[in-house]
Amino acid sequence: GFFQSYAVEVDVKDASNATCLYAKWMMRFLIKYETNSSDYKSTTLNLSSSVTHNGSVCGNDTQAALLAVQFGGGHSWSVNFTKTNETYQGDFITFTYNTNDTAVFPDAKRKGLITVVVKDTMRPVQLNNVFVCHSTDSLEAENVTQIFWNVTVQAFVQNGTIGKKESRCRADMPTSAPTVPPTIANVTTASTTTSSPAPTTAPKPVQAPDTGNYSLESGNKTCFLASVGLQLNVSQDKPLLININPKTTSADGVCGNTTATLKLNDGNSTLISFTFVVRNASANVQKYHLKEVNVTLLNRLNGSVISNADNNNFSKWDAFLGSSYMCRKEQTLQINEEFQIHTFNLWIQPFLVRENKFSEAEECFADSDLNFLIPIAVGMALGFLIILVFISYIVGRRKSRTGYQSV
Repeated sequence: GFFQSYAVEVDVKDASNATCLYAKWMMRFLIKYETNSSDYKSTTLNLSSSVTHNGSVCGNDTQAALLAVQFGGGHSWSVNFTKTNETYQGDFITFTYNTNDTAVFPDAKRKGLITVVVKDTMRPVQLNNVFVCHSTDSLEAENVTQIFWNVTVQAFVQNGTIGKKESRCRADMPTSAPTVPPTIANVTTASTTTSSPAPTTAPKPVQAPDTGNYSLESGNKTCFLASVGLQLNVSQDKPLLININPKTTSADGVCGNTTATLKLNDGNSTLISFTFVVRNASANVQKYHLKEVNVTLLNRLNGSVISNADNNNFSKWDAFLGSSYMCRKEQTLQINEEFQIHTFNLWIQPFLVRENKFSEAEECFADSDLNFLIPIAVGMALGFLIILVFISYIVGRRKSRTGYQSV
């Protein structure tokens, strides 16, 4: 669904009541947490209408500036800024969420404050310049995705005056279309004759997505392997098919003994996560399957709308622990009424990866059914050929007898 988030505006003053740190931005948090039943759920934490900024610090040449806010049922967020003689930049972002907030975490197994620290990716900004980024950006760490948009910030403000010159983030930089030199084919000249309108061409169908290869590591060992083509089907105002581009998609996630999650970030426009769990089929046999899929669609034009969908009731891609799972046929994962994910050429192994290679694969029913039909089709063709040869032989024998009797 769609969620409303409030904009935050913080104006930190120094001892002389002059502005020393200014920021205005919007943000949202996607958090995966363990429930009392040992399952994992995803929740969305938005800023409330009332936000305080206790603990914010102006900073100086020897002390970092600190922008800190508190909101909701015991949640807080902060970022510190460091400076050189010519520039300033964000350093670390600290986010603390309170699982005692039952409105957001109604059945959390772990109670209390949980803190996540992540390195800020903000580029150095010239002093006296304002950093502006309307596009959406996101940071992921420890089951938390922090999403930001419509950001305006200036640290170490001098003389209490906000700078007039902006430093834009890369995502906001305009991309100009290539100039096409005029040719006979694309130059339109005036004509006195009435011409019929050009025929409208039907839109080209969306091709199947390219197959991407993704992996996770634990220490120096690969612990998760995935090879899959992904296509997102969004049915809101108008149906929309989005192919996930492997060349611009990064992989992150968590490996575990009984739970593993693969998170894919398609250039900060689409976030998709797959969670697998292990279950005991018997005392000596263990199997795993896909349990949960989460999709977050980010609007890169203005970042003002974020659509999030989650389904944690899957029981697909079932295989024995120690094996991989393969399905070359197209499959559809129904997230909710508005979101579907189509998978192509799937080959995945979330547990017990050895020597950085896929283990022997268990194929899906669609693939095995195809493999079963091929020899049947070949056998039927051979049988039909034998029947034709037999009929030809009988007809030839009859013609030979008829000719002999006439003689």
